[in-house]
Amino acid sequence: MTTATPISGLSQTANDPVEQLPSGRARWGTLLVVLAGTFMSILDFFIINVAIPSVQRDLHTNAATIQWIVAGFALAIASLVITGGRLGDLVGRRRAYGIGLAVFTLASAACGLAPTAGLLVAGRVVQGAGAALMMPQVLVIIQASFTGNARVRGFTAYGLTMGIAAVFGQLIGGLLIQADLVGLGWRACFLINVPIGAMALVQLRRHVPDAPRTGQSRLDIVGVVLSSAALFAIVLPLVQGQSQAWPTWTWLSFAAAVALIAEFVWYERRLARRGGHPLLDPAMFRVRSLSVGLSAQLAFNCGLASFFFVFALFVQDGHGFTALESGMLFSAIGIGYLLTSSLAGRIAGVLGRQTVALGGALLVVGHLTLLMTYGDVRSLWALSPALAAVGAGMGLVISPLATVVLARVSPAHAGAASGMLTTVMQVGGAVGVAIVGILFYGVPAGAGHSARIGDGFGAALYFLVAVNAALVVLVQLLPHDRTEVPNQWNPNQSSTV
Repeated sequence: MTTATPISGLSQTANDPVEQLPSGRARWGTLLVVLAGTFMSILDFFIINVAIPSVQRDLHTNAATIQWIVAGFALAIASLVITGGRLGDLVGRRRAYGIGLAVFTLASAACGLAPTAGLLVAGRVVQGAGAALMMPQVLVIIQASFTGNARVRGFTAYGLTMGIAAVFGQLIGGLLIQADLVGLGWRACFLINVPIGAMALVQLRRHVPDAPRTGQSRLDIVGVVLSSAALFAIVLPLVQGQSQAWPTWTWLSFAAAVALIAEFVWYERRLARRGGHPLLDPAMFRVRSLSVGLSAQLAFNCGLASFFFVFALFVQDGHGFTALESGMLFSAIGIGYLLTSSLAGRIAGVLGRQTVALGGALLVVGHLTLLMTYGDVRSLWALSPALAAVGAGMGLVISPLATVVLARVSPAHAGAASGMLTTVMQVGGAVGVAIVGILFYGVPAGAGHSARIGDGFGAALYFLVAVNAALVVLVQLLPHDRTEVPNQWNPNQSSTV
């Protein structure tokens, strides 16, 4: 019988657990339920940037509290997502996804109703914890629920959903705040998650197949503590250091992260040698598609998050665009993204891993074009073609790269690997924003405000060109033999049990 493999192109053995595939229209119900969580998680990472001025006025917050409203969400995801993926392996992916979705939905309601800034920060942290449990399960559920052409469309829809949430997040936020539905203002940016999450929860048991457990009943508690502490020690100074001029505690935190990572690696190897069940089995990283793919994902996310950050500053702070006008300008990226992401599965069926390289090349072209033109155009709307190229590059990277990273991971490690992928996305975003912040704000004083903003944007674009060029190079190190090309890139190539 031909069925889906548990994770991106792996062939199962006869003893591997097999999920019962939903049939017909029910499969698309599965997709809608899991993509609802994906959309909300990505949207809330970006939509908060638009809401910040309104939050600051309404709740009378200081700059430090505002930073925590933004950073608390990212810190919780980055610190807990590996654990969230592992829990999906242990308790079943539907159950883990459902718990994460319920936590995220309730926390969104708490954020939208928060009477004080402190409660809003707490709600954001809990939101991040829910997303950390929810997000690693999505790719595994899609892979287990679809085969052939349907799987291609499923992964394309996943990438499309991520891109729409990221690219149009600021536009959606601007529209919600301007509409001021029943006087909610910025609160609508969080409360919009409640009906979406509630509907997905109601349909969860009906549409999402219940993946069997891997047979491993223990959670590596020591590994959880060490990995979470290490990731927290990395991400916290990255999101707080720039605004505080990199005080001593940030460097001590980085040093502690190095020690914690070394201790984590040593412990995981020791546990694996003793026949235990490590949080991240070292054997996973012997698979080149995973180890090299994670490096490529890190490079891509360094550029992705930092571009959205610096371009928003460029158009709003440097040129006086409102949040809504800025979001409308981002629509040019969305058009390019929608065009290529909808075709990414077909293109990948022909080009394989070079689809990601093509996307990286388009990103380089888009950023180089911006670098050559941003200072001379009479209207920022003239930058739309370059922004469309950036969006087109994103559309050819997001879904194909995630697919190839997970292409050869064993079923027992599927959730952990998916959690690792999400962690790299979060850490890459934090690293990119920190570096771009240094470049953007590090322009020497002397010129006028607009000129300094422009010079900072130009310096950031050099970095963006470099990281996307690195992405193109790293793709060439990925496996190109047919044994490590994901089956869903080739609908005619089936995987059998």
